[in-house]
Amino acid sequence: MTGSEPLSLDEEYAMQQSWRNDNDKCTFIVLSKDPNTEVKNSDLQDTNRMIGDVNFYLNNTDNPHEAELEVMIAEQQYAGKGVATEVLHLMMQYAVNDIGVDDFVVRIKDTNNASIHIFENKLGFKETERAPVFKEVTLRRSVCDDLKASLNQWTSHANRIKYALE
Repeated sequence: MTGSEPLSLDEEYAMQQSWRNDNDKCTFIVLSKDPNTEVKNSDLQDTNRMIGDVNFYLNNTDNPHEAELEVMIAEQQYAGKGVATEVLHLMMQYAVNDIGVDDFVVRIKDTNNASIHIFENKLGFKETERAPVFKEVTLRRSVCDDLKASLNQWTSHANRIKYALE
């Protein structure tokens, strides 16, 4: 959605494992869920449930507290249903509360109107740059008390499950 390329499930899990101990990257694999069932750790290995990923990178040497976000919902049956917005809320809440991120940036293909809409209208990002040579738009959002409160409210329904390799 924001520029990441589709990977196989094995590639996604390999990437997540390689990043697990890396201090400048974080990836969450997005799994489908039946809202009426409790998720168990064993469900995390169910390859049929993967629908995308959400990532952030701490790669700005001038601002080590800036996270560049990416999201991809690869399974079309989940597109346009609010999944990307929900996982971005969760990732941003984690980045702010657990990592100490105070600025967010996204770079999106300038033709990806759905993604631009999510970041501008659902998450309050503002366009700061257009790069015609890359056909890309840059949007930013600084963390403030209002955003922290909103992220905590938006994610109050979520429960953390400790990830453990089996």
